[in-house]
Amino acid sequence: MTKIIPASELIINPDGSIYHLNIKPEDISSTIIAVGDPERVAAISKHFDSLEFSMAKREFVTHTGMYRGKRLTVMSTGMGTDNIEIFMTELDALVNIDLKTRIPKATHTTLEIVRVGTSGSMRNEIKAGSKLASEFGIGMDTLMTYYTADQSDFEKKVGITVQAALGLPFTPYCFQGSQKLLDRLSKNLIIGNTVTCPGFFGPQGREVRLKPAIPDIIERLGAVELDNFKLTNFEMETAGYYAMGRLLGHEVLSLNAIVANRISLQMAEDPGAIIDDLILHTLQNI
Repeated sequence: MTKIIPASELIINPDGSIYHLNIKPEDISSTIIAVGDPERVAAISKHFDSLEFSMAKREFVTHTGMYRGKRLTVMSTGMGTDNIEIFMTELDALVNIDLKTRIPKATHTTLEIVRVGTSGSMRNEIKAGSKLASEFGIGMDTLMTYYTADQSDFEKKVGITVQAALGLPFTPYCFQGSQKLLDRLSKNLIIGNTVTCPGFFGPQGREVRLKPAIPDIIERLGAVELDNFKLTNFEMETAGYYAMGRLLGHEVLSLNAIVANRISLQMAEDPGAIIDDLILHTLQNI
């Protein structure tokens, strides 16, 4: 029996665009660079040889154009894995569901999605100014409580180990990113394992006026080691990308501009220059 997805479950705008992203299937390429900051979209598309499409709705900004003969799309997501869940689900729907009939397509289309963002290091040897590709993402949020996903025994072990290290009441999730994209984009980059936090302050051990419940979270996570597997850096989206990518069948990789070292308390003098360098690296290798 053909499954028709109800209008309440997949919302389509009156113009035929998908609800949150406000774009149509023809508006995107099969290769997508994703950023958190909406203003960073133009910082990437300014390098395009031509720009054919632009759209902005909420925190989701989309530019599609040509770069050295390759059609690329760059999109912003805003911060956090809740936004990534919306972003990945609607992107997948654009290519794998017929939006007019609301029927999933018989042939699956795989997107290549590369996150380019900022991050903080939790290891002395990874200095501010470094560039890092995430082999694994470890989610400190509960997004995967609401989905069922296959994980390797090693991925499950990482989650259980991190839970024990922090004394959490839930098990963090761990997913490996795309090996295909890692091989293509990791040249001259540090390869690490990224912790995705559900906040910037307390969940990452920062104290302003509120004292974190786990004030030594960086030290505890830094002490986690499994067969030479170590946690390297913090941010707020990578694990959500990797988990949703696994579920939906897309190739996903996270690239990180390390703008701060949380152990030495060092902050990069020019974070913008580091992210610009990472943008160029991504464009030249994607």
